[in-house]
Amino acid sequence: MAQKFANGRWVQEGFLDNRVPGTVVGRVVFAGIGAVDFFLRGDFKTDIAGNVIRFRNSRFEEEDMAAHVLADMENPQLGTVYLISFDPHPNLMPHPYVEWFSQKGEHYRFELSVGEAWIVQAAELAMIDQESQKIRASLTNLVFKPPLVDSDRKEI
Repeated sequence: MAQKFANGRWVQEGFLDNRVPGTVVGRVVFAGIGAVDFFLRGDFKTDIAGNVIRFRNSRFEEEDMAAHVLADMENPQLGTVYLISFDPHPNLMPHPYVEWFSQKGEHYRFELSVGEAWIVQAAELAMIDQESQKIRASLTNLVFKPPLVDSDRKEI
């Protein structure tokens, strides 16, 4: 079962950047644990692909239970995008939806209300560019490990 972050209440705000094809980097602030950096393999769904999104949750609640439940969540979050979209399903009202799997196989998702996420416009990008570049530089080697070469293999 996916960790739903108390039906989204434990997600405060953040940004996700998909401007480099095949990768999503960003930072999300959660109740109880604070800011978590993200570096995921994959892309946003076509409705927002290649963009930077920001979000702010009007239903956010800082609850004591959040720190207990989220204490084992890895920081940074490294893994694979499952679905990131503003229109995740044809039978549902369009709304921001973020779902991923961590490298350890943990399944996470959160949904926000309509209007609580937006595509970042040029005026806002400068601030996010610096953060995205720092996250990408510090986590690339953890996500994309170089292949094992013969000289790295140990004899038994």
